[in-house]
Amino acid sequence: MSQDILRDFERVSPGLVRQAAAFQAAILADVAGRRGAMHGRIAPLRPRMKLAGPAFTVDVRPGDNLMIHAAIALAKPGDVLVIDGKGDQTAALMGTIMMTACKQLGIAGVVIDGAARDSLEIDEMDFPVFCVGTNPNGPTKNVAGRIGHPITCGGVTVHAGDLIVADADGVTVVERVRVESLLPLAHRKVADEAARIGQILEGNTAAPWLAKALQAAGVLKEGETL
Repeated sequence: MSQDILRDFERVSPGLVRQAAAFQAAILADVAGRRGAMHGRIAPLRPRMKLAGPAFTVDVRPGDNLMIHAAIALAKPGDVLVIDGKGDQTAALMGTIMMTACKQLGIAGVVIDGAARDSLEIDEMDFPVFCVGTNPNGPTKNVAGRIGHPITCGGVTVHAGDLIVADADGVTVVERVRVESLLPLAHRKVADEAARIGQILEGNTAAPWLAKALQAAGVLKEGETL
């Protein structure tokens, strides 16, 4: 098979995917150093949509989906198709037929730096799709691309097998080798945020770090308060 198609790569394990799926994309981005979140142009077709799984990377020319068809044939159940469509919105790269095939094969969802179509039917299918937007135009199927290679999607480098977690806020990518070490930090952050929200609901709304931050920024002088 062509070197343009890499079909064998290590994926984040199903157990780690299940654990990570319990967290918001925002929590994982925070504990990863406030990085790994794709550009906000890539959003769910419907806010309720969410997904988690290992990335199955696809690189295509704008408006051409030949390699996405090949990726659907090669992906494993639980994979997330992550497609570098170069942000193009002049033609949809996927629609109902391809999404139905993905769902039937057990693919966990699709992330496209590009457009989709048939959004109402995809909504009825309840299949998670994250994309730049929609366009009625269909794609061409003529141009070679690459599968399984590192890509850039939404401004973030994605390697095949990396963890993808996406929800109403957008898409977060976590490098495969970092996932296990970040899960305890995510648990701790969730607990800390819940405690802080509890304090706020009891009337303690003042941010304890604010005065020092304002002093460090030169807004307040040493010893001053708001």
